[in-house]
Amino acid sequence: MNIVACVKQVPDTEAQIKVKPDGSGIDESGIKWVMNPYDEFGVEEALKYKEKFGGDVTIVCFGPGRAMESIRTALAMGADKGIHIDDPAYEGADAYATASVLAAAIKGIPYDIIFCGQRAIDDDSGQVAAILAELLDLPQLTVVTKAESDGKTVKVVRPVEGASFVIEAALPAVVTAQKGLNEPRYASLPGIMKAKKKPVDVKKVADLGVALESKAKVVKMVPPPARPPGKIISGDEPAAKAAELAKLLREEAKVI
Repeated sequence: MNIVACVKQVPDTEAQIKVKPDGSGIDESGIKWVMNPYDEFGVEEALKYKEKFGGDVTIVCFGPGRAMESIRTALAMGADKGIHIDDPAYEGADAYATASVLAAAIKGIPYDIIFCGQRAIDDDSGQVAAILAELLDLPQLTVVTKAESDGKTVKVVRPVEGASFVIEAALPAVVTAQKGLNEPRYASLPGIMKAKKKPVDVKKVADLGVALESKAKVVKMVPPPARPPGKIISGDEPAAKAAELAKLLREEAKVI
C-alpha cells in the first residue's frame, strides 16, 4: 500500500506567542517549532498501515526550511521518504493555496490513502484536508478516532455529540486524525540515525506546475485583552469570606 501523511510545523503548545507590534503576524523569535500534534496521529496511523499491508509511507509538507525538522521526525518514526515544498514566496498561504500545493505534490506519486491531522493548532482552520480531498476528487473521512481497512476500503468511527458515526469509503481516500486514534510512537535512536539518510525531495511551487491563489488573507492580528488581576479575599471566618465573595461576584463581576 502506498500511504501519504501530510504534516505541518507549528509552534510548541508551551511556547509563549507574541503578536508583532504592527499586527502583521507573530514574533517567531525564540519559538520552539514541532510537528502539529494531530498530524502525529496521522503519521502513526500511516505507519500502522504500512506494518499491516507493507508498502511505503511518504511525508508531504508545505512549509519553510525549518519544517525539514518535522519531516525528519516523521522519517525517524518510520516513514520512508519525504516531499518538502519550501518556497519563501508563498509563506502565509491560506488553506486553499496550501491544499493546492499538497494536491499537486501528491498527484505526482502513487497513493492509496492519505492521512492528515484534523486541524493545525496554530491557525485552527481545519480546512486543508477537506479542500485537498476535493481537489483530488477523493472521499473524505474527518475527525476520525478509529480507522480499519481491508486494503480496498476504509471504515472509520467519527464521534459526534452524544453518538458516533461509522462511515465506510472506497480507497483512495483522505482521512483526518483526531486524538484517540492511536498513541504516536517515539523515534528511536536507530530511527533517528536512519532518518538522516532517507530521501527528501525539496521542491518549489513552480516545480509542481500550479498557480497559487489565496482565497483569504490575514489582515491583522490582535492579541487578546489582558485579564484584570484577581482578588484574594482574606480573613479568618469562612462565613464572612463567603459573604464577601458573593458580594464581589454580584456587584463587580456581575455573574450572579
